[in-house]
Amino acid sequence: MTLTQIVFWTFSALAVLGAAMCITRRSPVASALWLVQTLFALAALFVVLDAQFVAVLQVLVYAGAIMVLFLFVIMLLNLGRPGPSDLKGPVGLAVATLLGGLLFFQLLRGATPSAAGTPAGDTMAQLQQEQGIVGAVARPLFSQYLIPFEITSVLLLAAIVGAVVLAKRKL
Repeated sequence: MTLTQIVFWTFSALAVLGAAMCITRRSPVASALWLVQTLFALAALFVVLDAQFVAVLQVLVYAGAIMVLFLFVIMLLNLGRPGPSDLKGPVGLAVATLLGGLLFFQLLRGATPSAAGTPAGDTMAQLQQEQGIVGAVARPLFSQYLIPFEITSVLLLAAIVGAVVLAKRKL
């Protein structure tokens, strides 16, 4: 196993563990912090897969801006106390064990995490040579994926407005 594969599997395990901890914590603030850890592990995976621009976007947009929004909504709705419907410890342990086992069996099968050599990897490398990394990401984002991108921004705006309306109702 090469060093790249060891780093890849380490950050993969951290991402899976962080995601499992995110959905099993009783406190919304703790869940949000575990989600931040998961997003940083995903950014590290992007770096390992030679997608540095996407890794930087991951950290700036998701781990930065979106998580600030989530924490703002949690504080606005005063969700600091756990509710009765939160998942308990044994369920979280079972999910983490299952996901860890799946990761372990993937590792035993010898799955190689590399984008190079695949048709999509070769196409992306060619686009990077022609347009640069920013152009290769920005051109599809603002042409064929423009409508889903804008729908996502409208959904985030609706979530903020909904959180403010719910918080104002409590005041």
